[in-house]
Amino acid sequence: MAYFKSETQRANFVQREEELLEHWDKERTFERSVEHRKDGEPFVFVEGPPTANGLPHPGHVLTRVVKDLVLRYKTMRGFYVKRKAGWDTHGLPVEIEVEKNLGINTKGEIEDYGIEKFNKKCKQSVFRYEKEWVNATKRVGFWVDMDDPYITFDINYMESVWWSLKEVWKKGLLYKGHKVVPFCPRCETTLSSHEVAQGYRDVEDPSVYVKFKLKQEKDLYLLAWTTTPWTLLGNIALAVHPSNTYVKVKLNASAKDEMLILAEARLDALDDDYEILERFEGKALEDLKYERLFEYAKVEGGEAHKVITAEFVTLDEGTGIVHVAPAFGEVDYEVCREKKLGFSQPVNSAGHFTHEVPPLEGMFVKDADRLIIELMEQRGVLYKEAKYLHSYPFCWRCGSPLLYYARESWFIAMKSLRDDLLANNEKISWYPAHLKHGRFGNFLDGIEDWALSRERFWGTPLNIWLCTECGKDFCVGSIEELKARATNTVTNDLHRPYIDEVMLRCEDCGGDMRRVKDVIDCWYDSGSAPFAQWHYPFETDKFKQNFPADFITEAIDQTRGWFYSLLAISTAIFDEPPYLNVLSLGHILDEKGVKMSKSKRNVVDITAIFNNEGADALRWYFYTAGPLSDDIRFSEQGILEKQKKFLNTFWNSYFFFVTYAAIDEFNPEVTAIPVAKRNAMDRWIISRWNTLTAEVIAAIERFEVHVAARKIEEFVVNDLSNWYIRRSRRRFWVPEENFDKDCAYLTLHEVLVSLCKLLAPFVPFLTEHVYLNLVRSRDEHKSVHLCDYPSPDESLIDTALEDSMLLLSTLVEAGRRTRSDAGIKIRQPLREVVIVCNAEKHDKVTSLTAILKDELNVREVTLVDASSKSEFAAAEEYKQADVDEDTTLFLNTGLDKELIEEGMVRDIVRRIQGMRKDIDLEYTAKISIMYEGDVAVKEAITNLADYIREETLAVAINEGLPSVESEQIYVKTWKIDKKEVRLAIKTT
Repeated sequence: MAYFKSETQRANFVQREEELLEHWDKERTFERSVEHRKDGEPFVFVEGPPTANGLPHPGHVLTRVVKDLVLRYKTMRGFYVKRKAGWDTHGLPVEIEVEKNLGINTKGEIEDYGIEKFNKKCKQSVFRYEKEWVNATKRVGFWVDMDDPYITFDINYMESVWWSLKEVWKKGLLYKGHKVVPFCPRCETTLSSHEVAQGYRDVEDPSVYVKFKLKQEKDLYLLAWTTTPWTLLGNIALAVHPSNTYVKVKLNASAKDEMLILAEARLDALDDDYEILERFEGKALEDLKYERLFEYAKVEGGEAHKVITAEFVTLDEGTGIVHVAPAFGEVDYEVCREKKLGFSQPVNSAGHFTHEVPPLEGMFVKDADRLIIELMEQRGVLYKEAKYLHSYPFCWRCGSPLLYYARESWFIAMKSLRDDLLANNEKISWYPAHLKHGRFGNFLDGIEDWALSRERFWGTPLNIWLCTECGKDFCVGSIEELKARATNTVTNDLHRPYIDEVMLRCEDCGGDMRRVKDVIDCWYDSGSAPFAQWHYPFETDKFKQNFPADFITEAIDQTRGWFYSLLAISTAIFDEPPYLNVLSLGHILDEKGVKMSKSKRNVVDITAIFNNEGADALRWYFYTAGPLSDDIRFSEQGILEKQKKFLNTFWNSYFFFVTYAAIDEFNPEVTAIPVAKRNAMDRWIISRWNTLTAEVIAAIERFEVHVAARKIEEFVVNDLSNWYIRRSRRRFWVPEENFDKDCAYLTLHEVLVSLCKLLAPFVPFLTEHVYLNLVRSRDEHKSVHLCDYPSPDESLIDTALEDSMLLLSTLVEAGRRTRSDAGIKIRQPLREVVIVCNAEKHDKVTSLTAILKDELNVREVTLVDASSKSEFAAAEEYKQADVDEDTTLFLNTGLDKELIEEGMVRDIVRRIQGMRKDIDLEYTAKISIMYEGDVAVKEAITNLADYIREETLAVAINEGLPSVESEQIYVKTWKIDKKEVRLAIKTT
């Protein structure tokens, strides 16, 4: 009775994956794999929470399969790896989606609709595609606990966030400030610097050179340059560098005898011929007054329209004179405050000009550029206009161009924690390593205070109450504290609008305290996951067991997103890094190299990939595409190619084994042969396997998954299938039992079982199926995923044998290349190959000459030293190939009748084997062969009939074809050595 279940030669990977999903659910395999390691050392992972209000795409799948590989690997290495899923449920991404569904676009429309109704819609929306996310997660084989996830809108999670903000407040790090901040006019809210960093695009804007007329001077202008014409309506000053050289020039082409002032180093900005009239330092221009470009917007709080000096003025571009508008630039705001200059804000929070600018009232500022340029041209103050390509920030969620506004916001003083952030970053291992002191380290080095508050609706409310009488602020750190201080009812929902109604009593003056209307940045929500998911500090045990995390991974953009927010919050509260190892992934692009997005209609339906190629094929494609930090050009054809090259090869190797093992009723439980007693090929593949295991473990530990996967693929395709199994086939075909055949069976079984374990974190479905058949009743756990990960057995690594086999493969490659150059196919036997080499290589090749003879299809292998080289080099029939600096191969290409006949018969055998495959014959099926051909064909078949019978399992070979066609007879005509040969096979 066969020990192994029979298999079909053509694997249906998709069907088997779906069957295994049911099997895993039924057997609770994931849960058992975690419980199995409960006494092991913890390996802590924090899931970066996705938002389920959009469908998952290949980029999401990439992060999930990378996480799964690492977590499965660590579990099999004996670690206790709990995996809690998470959902990011607050913030602009959710609000914008709801706005689209409701057909509204502004905050005012939301308030008219009703904050309570709007937030209920948001709460419903965040799980709109939960089913699709759960299905995709399960279907790709990512084992994570989705039954008990952390959810950022959960009241316990929000309470922990509030606690953390109170800790920040108590340290004096949370403050209210009036600053120029990045602002989205579409969403009407402030953004943080790390959010801005995620949304830059290269855009072409109008570049204008503008003439500001000096007062008390005739035809003398200061020439300034800007790429944001709309900000000229808020101009307050012009800045020059105090020590740079400036010039007054007369434009020769001007009919008005116009004169311009600009930096001497920027004279190439002029299009006209000019004459330099005067040179002076920038400080000579200080306090000069100039006429306003536009008289519309009022100026409040100080002087305006004068020249100031500032160190930030550069000569890299423009004119060396900088237009300063404090309402729209952080540097502008600070310098005007320092110089006690005025302020002008003619733009509302939606990015539209106000009634103060009648010609532009209600117009979006970026749309007003053209009209502003025309107005300046009409007034004679536009010197010239051009297009300017530069990087400009856009809202990372809605895509609107960001504006810089001076606004009141609540900030976390991250600048004061810069040194602590950098010190904690030193405790983290980054993959790739250059991010630590490069992209991420540089970002920390120039860190800005975190603009925390958002003038929005759906989010964790900022837990600051202000006294309406004395102005004192108070931060609430828990629900218990809120209820104790409240003067009215507190509901069980901390969201707006309910929390807006909660009043506190001021402990200083007894006045009423109202909460500020803002919610917090949703990145603060997700960055609180290490402690908030465990409801810390209100529950303590689980947090202490799971902090810091050993491993996190997301895409490269999270260096300015989640990776940063995690570190910023943990540094502010605990002064410790929240994670010890972080793996940054590249993005998924389409085949043309464009980032996938719904708007570009280039997003791939991952469900179709699962249904067509399967999860293992997709996973393997991702793992082998290149370093995980590199972008991947996604190609379904590439997935198919990986399926054919690797998964099919692995399956075929397994299928070969179980087919012949069933025929011979091989039972691994009753066969035990020490490795040392097996032949060279067996010892070699076992040695290679153990070397591979060491290399794979080392690569995964460095998170070089592509290196590990490619080494496994090379082993399976080249070493196992194309070399070991191909070289060992005849050992399995021997009809009677013998020692060597048992060695081959045992070796191949051991390698396949070990391969399943090594590959389990990479392709969990195929390895589970194969493993369950190969081990049958011997595995008490009934899953490869509950096994220990293989460890290399150093005693079985024979480097000398591996070196010898490597040399042999090099000689084979050189010999085949020489055949090709001579126009002789590999199936044509040759008389001899001569290897000229040193004594060391002579010893390596000697024990493997039988393999070399077979691989090069030669009758004899002759090994000689360098003294004999000239003899063979002079012989016409010997073709030379230089293998390396001290090894040369000579191939005897002379052919006689006997060799030609053997070559023809080998071709005939190959055609018959192909015909067997065409009609799906079983490996063991016996056949009868009939043929037609000329005299040479008949002689060759007659002389080598025994060889044909042995190779094709033929019981009879007869000349002539049947006169009547039969369904049981398969006939095909071939061209072999330019001769027509008709072959027929019939099953017996």
